[in-house]
Amino acid sequence: MNILIVGSGGRECAFAWKISQSKQIDKLYIAPGNAGTGIYGTNVPLKITDFEGIANFSTENAIDIVLVGPEEPLVKGIHDYFLNRPDLAKIAVVGPQQAGAQLEGSKDFSKRFMNKHGIPTASSETFTKETLQEGLAYLDSHSLPIVLKADGLAAGKGVLICQSREEAKTELKAMLMDAKFGEAGDMVVVEQFLNGIELSVFVLTDGVSYKILPSAKDYKRIGEGDKGLNTGGMGSISPVPFASDEFLKKVEDRIIIPTIEGLKKEEIPYKGFIFLGLMIVNDDPYLIEYNVRMGDPETESVLPRIESDLVDLLSGVANQNLHEKTLTLSNKTAATIVLVSGGYPEKYENGKVITGLENVHESIVFHAGTTLKDGTVQTNGGRVLAVTALENSLFEALQQATADSGRIFYNGRYFRTDIGFDLMKYIKN
Repeated sequence: MNILIVGSGGRECAFAWKISQSKQIDKLYIAPGNAGTGIYGTNVPLKITDFEGIANFSTENAIDIVLVGPEEPLVKGIHDYFLNRPDLAKIAVVGPQQAGAQLEGSKDFSKRFMNKHGIPTASSETFTKETLQEGLAYLDSHSLPIVLKADGLAAGKGVLICQSREEAKTELKAMLMDAKFGEAGDMVVVEQFLNGIELSVFVLTDGVSYKILPSAKDYKRIGEGDKGLNTGGMGSISPVPFASDEFLKKVEDRIIIPTIEGLKKEEIPYKGFIFLGLMIVNDDPYLIEYNVRMGDPETESVLPRIESDLVDLLSGVANQNLHEKTLTLSNKTAATIVLVSGGYPEKYENGKVITGLENVHESIVFHAGTTLKDGTVQTNGGRVLAVTALENSLFEALQQATADSGRIFYNGRYFRTDIGFDLMKYIKN
């Protein structure tokens, strides 16, 4: 079987690592990939939104499955593009069509979907430029803090948590009137703030049946102790010790099943991954957001715990017989630490030579923002590498991942040394 992965980050490197282990794989390609994905397959210099180029490459290289990593091509309709070309009919795309991708592409659509299908979530209202005055009046009676979300994709920067009504009013005006987040902010969702513990749960579905993948917790803040600016993710842990089987059953009954059934009722075909961003409040799950793909860096913690053949599962999605496939998970704990560029998540420089990769033997190094240049591996992004250790205990995994992160060097290298240690209190001796 020939597979093409679309994307260039740590998530796609983890997919390439896992897929390359399958006995069913003949040729693996990654478009455009990075310095790490080239270890597991062949990188192809195509942009993730070059649908025609991706399609033509797929036909020329007898691709069986296109696995779409990031959200942008899904929201822009890469799956629909393949369906609309008769010469691509035999190529399966893992990732929802544009209608299903609205779950991530439009915050307003996803909130309406949740409410319609009885999925527990924070209360909210949506406003536009035309209804700005109503929005400002709504803020006057809103409890603090207030969450503002740009409706569309804003590269992970479209969510604001305002501590005062004055701040919320200023930001709402900036989003709707001054296009603070561009077209993504043409509509703004004003949402209730839920105070609890965050958790990520992942589901793979063929549109009829589903498999629940390992849960994970990621860490967004740049600084130790979860302080400082938000990032794309500084690390992740799987499994999450406070997510008991009993709690995950609540997630399945209250969120996953209504989601799958809701998609069926609305006749929205969906083949791919669903990310559930949850908030746990008083031991009950509330859905904060959907993503229509795997999270990053959670993927780098989740995939090493999947013992089943990922290609077999992807084939189950493609052929809509996922219910016949077996999902086997490791009982070990995966800890992922992300190494970033100096200055990230603000201004940073690329082109720093990375050394020490050969010194890591006990962890898996997933490349994110890297490139090969002049015979060396160099930085090419804010998040550079993700180091994952899979060990028998959380403490052992954290120790190993931290130690191995320290064996890698480049100018400006930074990583958090406290990832996951807040979870130790949930471990029973």
